[in-house]
Amino acid sequence: MVRGIDVHYMEPVDNTDSLKPKTKAELESANAKLAKKMVWVAAGSLLFAFALVPLYDVLCSITGLNGKTNNEASTLTKAKVDTSRNVTVQFTSAVMPGLGWNFYPKQASITLHPGKIETVLFEAKNITGQVVVGQAIPSVTPGIASVYLKKVECFCFVNQSLKPGETKVMPLRFFIDPALPKDVSEMTLSYSFFEATKK
Repeated sequence: MVRGIDVHYMEPVDNTDSLKPKTKAELESANAKLAKKMVWVAAGSLLFAFALVPLYDVLCSITGLNGKTNNEASTLTKAKVDTSRNVTVQFTSAVMPGLGWNFYPKQASITLHPGKIETVLFEAKNITGQVVVGQAIPSVTPGIASVYLKKVECFCFVNQSLKPGETKVMPLRFFIDPALPKDVSEMTLSYSFFEATKK
């Protein structure tokens, strides 16, 4: 014997109201609501984008991510020079579009003992016909080494202003913290010069 199966039929839903043409006033009201939502989304995205840059900078300066170094002068206190190790620091440079400078290190690399203060020179020349102000942004690779490179004096601490055709030799005094992991024997310090933001 086969048991009976109850079959329920559902009445079709009447969606014809949503298909009916709306009045001009209803369409204008719906469009205004949509426009307000879009403005809020755009404003929120813009605020998020502006907040991301300072948050990223703070994260990188705390953790050393992306090779960002601390942009404050360091002091060498009670650290002994580790003469048992040598670390090679290579120097590279870049000028971002729109700056109108030539910029390069006067030496490609230096080998030093951790804890010893060394000085290297960089040269910048304004090749435009106007005063240009630039800001140097340093980065170190490998990223883990960035927290161990300590700058005592650096042109990256302040904006640099060059008159038309002016050449400036800029010193960098730094040392490598002796706590640098033993497996790191080479690092690259790179400076990118950007046009300083006009205030």
